[in-house]
Amino acid sequence: MSAHELERFIAAWEHEAESTAKMLRALPANQYDFRPDAGGRSLGELAWHLAEADAYMTLLIERGGLRPDEKPPGIERPRTVAELATGYDRVHADAIARVRKLKSEDLDRKVMFFDGRERSVREILWGPLLHHLIHHRGQLSLMCRLAGGVAPSIMGPNREDTAVMRAAR
Repeated sequence: MSAHELERFIAAWEHEAESTAKMLRALPANQYDFRPDAGGRSLGELAWHLAEADAYMTLLIERGGLRPDEKPPGIERPRTVAELATGYDRVHADAIARVRKLKSEDLDRKVMFFDGRERSVREILWGPLLHHLIHHRGQLSLMCRLAGGVAPSIMGPNREDTAVMRAAR
């Protein structure tokens, strides 16, 4: 990955982070503990997992690995929906600062991943960081709807925006 490619990654990640913050701001304020699956994460827990991924993946890359008990600074989960977006913005800012320190030659460097396998920094950035964020944000969008909220337009208009556009014709 060249410096240009690293810049492309950062631009893509920042775009997705803006969409993620938009989603977090749209969550129903009184549904933090909403859990459609008794064995799964609550709305608040899944929302915060997006911040955790930014923090853990970038700290792992920066340090070349993490001890099982090691946690990123400021990773404690907020306990209200209102605090999720500002917390995510803070954690993401720290994570992006870590990635901006990387040089193109760092991207082929191998680090020990959480599953015990070595992975390249490039692989972690594009997969467990970026695609993981998009995957869980999609789940969160559905959870938002199930909890009575309106998921914002992310990859195109949502049904509410579509209805407004059709009515304006």
